[in-house]
Amino acid sequence: MAMEMMETLQAVARWSSDLEAVHQTIGRRFARSEQRQRSLAYLKALLSPIERKNGWQVAEQIGETSPDGVQRLLNAADWKADALRDDLRSYVIEHLGQENGVLILDETGFVKKGDKSVGVKRQYSGTAGRIENCQIGVFLCYASDKGAAFIDRSLYLPKDWAQDRERCREARVPESVGFATKPELACPMVIRALEAGVPCGWVTGDEVYGGDRTLRFVLEQKEQSFVLAVPKNEPLMLGGPTCRSAEFIAAQGAADRWQRLSAGEGAKGPRLFDWCLQPRWRLQLTEEELAWGHYLLTRRAIEKPEELAYYVVFCRREEASLAALARIAGVRWQIETGFETAKGLCGLDQYEVRKWEAWYRHITLSLLAHAFLSVMRSKEGPREKGAMWSV
Repeated sequence: MAMEMMETLQAVARWSSDLEAVHQTIGRRFARSEQRQRSLAYLKALLSPIERKNGWQVAEQIGETSPDGVQRLLNAADWKADALRDDLRSYVIEHLGQENGVLILDETGFVKKGDKSVGVKRQYSGTAGRIENCQIGVFLCYASDKGAAFIDRSLYLPKDWAQDRERCREARVPESVGFATKPELACPMVIRALEAGVPCGWVTGDEVYGGDRTLRFVLEQKEQSFVLAVPKNEPLMLGGPTCRSAEFIAAQGAADRWQRLSAGEGAKGPRLFDWCLQPRWRLQLTEEELAWGHYLLTRRAIEKPEELAYYVVFCRREEASLAALARIAGVRWQIETGFETAKGLCGLDQYEVRKWEAWYRHITLSLLAHAFLSVMRSKEGPREKGAMWSV
């Protein structure tokens, strides 16, 4: 990864005019010319080789003697992060969009000190693999054969934060914002993407999102195919309206139903697992409803066959190819690669802001920088085998 980062940073100099062209499309979002110019400088700094993309180092990189201007851009300037998010999504789809594109849901942690940064508390961070004093952001990534980039984001506000309205006012959290679970944050992001016409063949995500039946129901109502991981105790229907756990249902599969297939290319070649697909029962009355299948997809590790992962699948019956579903399940890992790159190259986690809107502003600019890298890499030609859907 370090070598890839170095090569990418060296390539940024070749893409300077391309970045300025991208910035021209978003310039209308900034009310004043000073902020338009500083936002371009900020993007260039995010893509620069400076060690930390914090206020002081970004200011030095763009030739300013203090971080005041950078802080004004993030905290007080007249522009809306959500409007820029819409531009980000349009940019990604224009260059990476394909009909078989995949929307990927996941969250990541941002380790922070103190208790003033909006949403910060001691909570579990999958990024750190332990409980840390951190903020959590939920993200939506778009992946296709051309590349992968983020198109939406939402800050998770813990329940104790949401209930402390004075603390929320200090952090400038809008009065309309209350507590929402991570799947409840994810659902509007997916809906926004679909309603914006994002070409999407599938939605995927880990157990946090697959285990939320409301999210699954919304996707089914929109006739949006998905492959979502679920915990082993997830109640599912098999052969009738009686629910049994995913683990129990998978155990009913005959041994000869397992097939060894790749979940996509990894750094060391194909990521091979054993897979099994079993139909699930759903009440379907109309011919249109019967065109859609509901399945349990099970993944078994080859060297450790006791390690199983479970996925709920909803798709048109003609799409229910085991090889295709295994590939879609494997696409989810691309968002982890995206987090690593966005943090390592684009300063996603190196901000020094405490307020609600400022968090969204930095994160959106960082995601735009990451999307720019993805698009430029896609334009430089086919990547090596194993690099599909990665930056």
